[in-house]
Amino acid sequence: MDTVSQEKRSEIMAAVKSENTRPEIRVRSKLHRMGYRFRLHGKELDGKPDIVLKKLKTAIFVHGCFWHRHDCKKATMPSSNFEYWEAKFKRNIERFSKIRASLQKEGWRVLVVWECQTEKEKDLEEWIEKNL
Repeated sequence: MDTVSQEKRSEIMAAVKSENTRPEIRVRSKLHRMGYRFRLHGKELDGKPDIVLKKLKTAIFVHGCFWHRHDCKKATMPSSNFEYWEAKFKRNIERFSKIRASLQKEGWRVLVVWECQTEKEKDLEEWIEKNL
């Protein structure tokens, strides 16, 4: 049974940011220290990627494990209002799939770094080295 009241859940969800999240700031900081230069929240691109490396024609999305359903412990399923959350997560996944296809069709490389991959600096640096 869910121990969080509907009011509390609403308060929590209202506090969720879509830009400048802690994982996003970790990625930006590490990229900058590694010498990469980029633009933020590419409003001119489909899906407004969190980080745009124009010279590399690469769009990076920093995905929250909960919202985008990563296969890790952070992707819990709320126990109340199950149908709502299931449909919400499905829409998020489908929307990103369309965004990825659109950007790739325009010749962009699309990368996703998961929230849990940003927690350890060494893991994040390895991800960047491997993917860029």
